[in-house]
Amino acid sequence: MLHRILPLGLGSVLLTIAIPTMAQDTPKVDPARSYIARPELDSLLGFFERSAASPAYSARLRERAESEAGAVRGRLQGGDFQVGDRVVLVVDGQPALTDTFTVGNGEVLRLPELGEVELAGVLRSELAQRIEEFLGRYVKELRLESRSLVRIQFDGAVARPGFYTVPSETPLPDAIMVAGGPVGTVDLDGIRVERRGRRLLTGRVVQDALAEGKTLDQLNLRAGDRIVIPQRSSFGSSEGTIRTISLLVALPFTIVGLVSLFR
Repeated sequence: MLHRILPLGLGSVLLTIAIPTMAQDTPKVDPARSYIARPELDSLLGFFERSAASPAYSARLRERAESEAGAVRGRLQGGDFQVGDRVVLVVDGQPALTDTFTVGNGEVLRLPELGEVELAGVLRSELAQRIEEFLGRYVKELRLESRSLVRIQFDGAVARPGFYTVPSETPLPDAIMVAGGPVGTVDLDGIRVERRGRRLLTGRVVQDALAEGKTLDQLNLRAGDRIVIPQRSSFGSSEGTIRTISLLVALPFTIVGLVSLFR
């Protein structure tokens, strides 16, 4: 099915972002999932809550842990889907249900003749099950493929800057290739992810995400987030460009694989 598991290395990116010195206490997560499941988020939440209450960490780290706990808690309670997000469905023998649908007001997916699928509180990892439960009441011997799409802005030193709607299980390097890939002399260390003008992911976190092929879902990216690939100063070396290209082409999930996602 389209909503499938890919063999990717998953570290706890949220923990790496928030509290590098706590890395040795990172909760266990499934390294084979392209989507983060609810039990893994529950584990992250518990970790952040314990860290926020622990006198073993500085006030700054405890404050950051509390902030991250709030973000994870919000994802668990509110789910991943927002108004305007898109979902691809392929239902065998049901051409009216084989299409790309947009999440509407109230976080619902309106399906022709059948009504609304409520997605409030649903994680991307739970999408297939939620739709199967809904369609199973109407379609016998249901065979369903589903995929969630997320609209991301790519800016800076890429061939085709702009907004692109890509599958949320897309690894970060392949997502950058959708925008044509890096051009010129790229500052690898400066690649960052922004949300509403605020820096969300930077530095080593982004480099690790590129090297390990973390997916947009694993990185907790949402519709409207901005990935910035800055140009290296003319006084710098081309090392950043070489490292970036090496990361992008060395991963087994290539742009050819990405194209197949849309078939």
